[in-house]
Amino acid sequence: MINKVKAYCDERLLEFNFITKERKVILEKLAAYIRKKKSENQSINLVYVCTHNSRRSQLGQVWSNIAANYFNIKNVYTYSGGTEITAFNDNAINALIRVGVEVIKINEEINPKYEIYFDNNKKPIVCFSKLYNNNINPKNDFAAIMTCGEAEQNCPFIPHLDLRIATTYNDPKFYDDSVFKNQKYDECCKQIATEIFYVFSKVID
Repeated sequence: MINKVKAYCDERLLEFNFITKERKVILEKLAAYIRKKKSENQSINLVYVCTHNSRRSQLGQVWSNIAANYFNIKNVYTYSGGTEITAFNDNAINALIRVGVEVIKINEEINPKYEIYFDNNKKPIVCFSKLYNNNINPKNDFAAIMTCGEAEQNCPFIPHLDLRIATTYNDPKFYDDSVFKNQKYDECCKQIATEIFYVFSKVID
């Protein structure tokens, strides 16, 4: 794992006490789902969903992939999607870059694809904005993690899933034109990473 990313991951383990009891109840439901799949040697498919699939759901996909590798939990496959297609937001990408993740844009389309590298010995995570039911996402046997309230309201039914859970986060887009932009994106990135690491810490034997 890239040294700076590893250090950031190590720091997340020290932040669990800042997660509220109410929040931990929600997160532990996801951990229980992952534990069950792991005990049955089944694929663990996690689909992070928000309206535009541009910020929070992309961060969820990236950090759950990194956490699975950090804790050496096998058969974890992470995805993201939205109720609309936009693009992976530059500010969210920059928040990842600031913690040491390497990001490569692999095309110049309106909705570009990016390769996300956190370990030079691992395949990159490929990220781009898509609908939650895009062909590359699983069609059954998965957990849908709703990362924004809008997606929870506007996406009332997702068929063939095992678990639907809402871990909503404040949207940093409201600070896009603010002097607090980097701070708010970094805070969002850290909260998502910390909570996902908490989930995966509950899965290890």
